[in-house]
Amino acid sequence: MKTEQQYNKWIIALSIVIPLVVALLFGINLRELGFDVQPLTFLPPIYATINGFTAVLLIVAFIAIKRKNIVLHENLMTTAIGCSALFLIMYVAYHMTSDSTKFGGEGLIKYIYYFVLITHVLLSILIIPFVLITYVRAITNNIERHKKIAKITFPMWLYVAITGVIVYIMISPYYII
Repeated sequence: MKTEQQYNKWIIALSIVIPLVVALLFGINLRELGFDVQPLTFLPPIYATINGFTAVLLIVAFIAIKRKNIVLHENLMTTAIGCSALFLIMYVAYHMTSDSTKFGGEGLIKYIYYFVLITHVLLSILIIPFVLITYVRAITNNIERHKKIAKITFPMWLYVAITGVIVYIMISPYYII
């Protein structure tokens, strides 16, 4: 069985590479580069739903561990990680094939939207090492350290999942279909 330290290089690498690759791919529009691809405009409600599902998984996993149902907790958390990865793939695919949507709200709602959006984006980058460290501490059976970081990871990840849905709901009236 591997130790926690044996995973550290992977955690560091993924925590840097994932945001960089997403940022790079986010800035590439295949249609503008001359590729004949259809805009994947159907994806935003799907990946917003996945974000919502991730939030539900996190809450149910929290309840499961409080009830000492370790196997259910492990399965739910692994599924939540898979959902987050699936979200990321769809999010990048959408932005590589579709024009960015501008938020059309005005006044106070505009400031609320941008506050939610900015905190969502920043925490979605910050959550990567937290999720990976929390997961590694669980699979290496370092349960006491897992519990300590999970107390930070859980609310942050839940916030990212929920605000992903909120951002979608707030911007969806402005999507061009």
